[in-house]
Amino acid sequence: MAESVQKKYNQLLEVRLLHHYWLDDGNTCFDLIAAEGKKEKYLEMYDVHSFLEIAPTAATAKMLNSLCCLCRNTALGFMVTVKDGTAIPADTVFEFVVTVRNPDFFNYTALTLRSQAIHELYHQTENTIYRYKENVPVFSNLTGVARGSNPNKNLFLSRQIPQIKPDAVRSSFNVEEFFVLEGDDALYQMTMDRPDVGTGQQQSGMDTDKALDLPVFFNQTDIPELTNPEGLIGVPLRGIRLTDDIPDNVFALIRLSAVRADDDAFSFIDGSGHAKSTYPLYQIRFKSRSAFWKYIEKNNTITLSSKTLPLTFFGNAILTKQKPSQGVVKAVMNDKRVTQLFSEIFV
Repeated sequence: MAESVQKKYNQLLEVRLLHHYWLDDGNTCFDLIAAEGKKEKYLEMYDVHSFLEIAPTAATAKMLNSLCCLCRNTALGFMVTVKDGTAIPADTVFEFVVTVRNPDFFNYTALTLRSQAIHELYHQTENTIYRYKENVPVFSNLTGVARGSNPNKNLFLSRQIPQIKPDAVRSSFNVEEFFVLEGDDALYQMTMDRPDVGTGQQQSGMDTDKALDLPVFFNQTDIPELTNPEGLIGVPLRGIRLTDDIPDNVFALIRLSAVRADDDAFSFIDGSGHAKSTYPLYQIRFKSRSAFWKYIEKNNTITLSSKTLPLTFFGNAILTKQKPSQGVVKAVMNDKRVTQLFSEIFV
């Protein structure tokens, strides 16, 4: 008679990547939906792997195996389990590569109009080629932000959305769909570039909500600044350095460290190096793009919405007319400045 060997595994961590195009109800953020059963229904229909692919890097896959860990996809993201009794070193870092499966993702996701160009730079002194990809975000539990308090503490892997600093904003970023906070009260989503640095005026055509009632969305500060190796010219301002472990088609990196010294809620091991009795649930939230809705009728009559509206799969911000599909959002450019985003709707 064959022996049966059972191994017990404990949950180590979970990461959920939630996109508000698929979860919001028109203008109502998913987190604020009050109708009974609606949030559960939307989550049951949601599958992040229909538009994104998440996989550990080769080095992380090898490390997971050596630490008796298993990584499994879920409809909401992925989870990592560890064999019972296994101790994990405090300096452990896991990395996961996020790539895009469905190109429509770039149309309905905020902050995806920025180029993710690859730069190959030859360093003559070192006789080495450095490769960079600009505007690639890095989501990390060392820099993420928590909202709320136990037992309802939410752990977001995005950095805090910055306060409004008009001149600093323009000096560091193209601000199309820039996210900013005004005080602790309002979240603004810019949908066009400001005309210049010196005015100090905030852009009109923005969506606003109570910031503390909303998740911490993927925002411009998630894209790390790059440092120039001495003597190397042409390194992009923000992005990541590509390595053999990171493919050229990377959209984002998820970087998880075993211990966060300043906030243990973000750590995924306890003081003894084992899985916590209550594992951390990390979240990455993608906000849907907002745009003016341009209705084009059969007689070529054009009607433009009076303000920018969010693109969502559920709900309808203009109840009397159809809403845009997840197709192309167009940008009106003046020189290199975005002056308007719009979505065409043929009726």
